[in-house]
Amino acid sequence: MFEGRSGAVADGVLEVARTSGPAEVEYQNPWQRVLRVPLTVQGRPRDLYVTDYGDRAAVVVVRDGAVLMVRQYRYLIDRISWEIPGGRVDAGETPAAGAARECAEETGVRCRTMEPLISFHPGLDTLHNPTTLFTCSDSTGDPAAGHEALDVTWVPLGRALAWIWDGTVVDSLSILGLLAHESRSRQ
Repeated sequence: MFEGRSGAVADGVLEVARTSGPAEVEYQNPWQRVLRVPLTVQGRPRDLYVTDYGDRAAVVVVRDGAVLMVRQYRYLIDRISWEIPGGRVDAGETPAAGAARECAEETGVRCRTMEPLISFHPGLDTLHNPTTLFTCSDSTGDPAAGHEALDVTWVPLGRALAWIWDGTVVDSLSILGLLAHESRSRQ
């Protein structure tokens, strides 16, 4: 994944980092792996430890002015979190297919069309988790909580946006998805 990479500053003159050997898996479980990547940084050897969660995708599903939201308990913040549906993209799956599958699994709602919204990297230092967000305005089915969710419901878009500012929605994926959708809808 990282072999043969080299970096340079914007003017293209100074080489900043180059891989100096193959990445080695230091730890792995079904959801993540930690890699040690040997680098040469400005002429000096250094190891970079990268947590690789793989690709993820999510979707802002909109119907009649409301967005589909999933309510679930999150251990790291020890509270309930309202989020847009999404998760890991499986091997061999496109981000759009992954987002649609996650939505169906988590909510029972099926997306007929997926429109790309935004792609980003949540961390650029030691986290590998490229993320793609989509919007869907053509869906079928009624929300039903799956095994991961406490509740699934349609939330008026204005209320979902207000939840960002009052701290109800704290998940960065959901915040970015909702704000990007709102921004795009105003264009």
